[in-house]
Amino acid sequence: MNGIRFETVSKSYDDQVVLDRFSMSVETAEMKIILGGSGSGKSTILKMVLGLIRPDSGSITVSDQSINELDEEELMPLRSKIGMVFQEGALFDSLTVAENVSYRLREQKSGSEEEIRAITEEVLGFVGLGDAIDRMPSELSGGMKRRVAIARALVGNPSIMLYDEPTAGLDPITSRTICELVMRLRDLEQVTTIFVTHDLKSAMTMASEKAFREENGEVQFRRTPNGSNGNTGFIILESGRTLLEGQRIDLERTDDTYIREFLD
Repeated sequence: MNGIRFETVSKSYDDQVVLDRFSMSVETAEMKIILGGSGSGKSTILKMVLGLIRPDSGSITVSDQSINELDEEELMPLRSKIGMVFQEGALFDSLTVAENVSYRLREQKSGSEEEIRAITEEVLGFVGLGDAIDRMPSELSGGMKRRVAIARALVGNPSIMLYDEPTAGLDPITSRTICELVMRLRDLEQVTTIFVTHDLKSAMTMASEKAFREENGEVQFRRTPNGSNGNTGFIILESGRTLLEGQRIDLERTDDTYIREFLD
């Protein structure tokens, strides 16, 4: 199983509480969209899944493995199953697109040059950037950089994907492209997903649509009959505490003042 579970997790830095008895469960092929203001604990959750930050209390389980006490060496096999997409893409400016995408493979010496090139071409084709393989990051638009970042995260076929504001600052068409890539991975590849965002429109899109593969192999995106995906839920955070957890319909029906102001 490739699920993620937080049980009453707390974390503080000096006197600042980042997470306060936070609990969350994301099952295999499910998505949790985490919304909240700056400093509400969203990015800390992603770093904790990777084992980059340790909780002060509570437990974290990833792929049926408790990670609280794992050291760096023990975390490496687990991290190899996880893809992480940062807000700004975090590409190496001095490396080509191909070199950025294949960085992990070369670092781990995974395969021959021909094998690495084939994998790189495959993942760039998945994100629609096969023709950009030998370009430099400076030649790419912001949206293309985000797609390269997704391609890089897909190397190794991760069963878990973490996204930190991947649509921030993008135009609506490019944001839609990113959302479709995320939905394809969630619905067709059964990837477990945590998606941290301030982008409510993108969040609502992913919570109300599903990816389908037609008989001819073409991928289509359709709105679910009731406009709410059973495999995609929301978590609203304020100062490290969960204000709301539920489906799109729960989000739309809430009368909580903080949440209504956030949504508006």
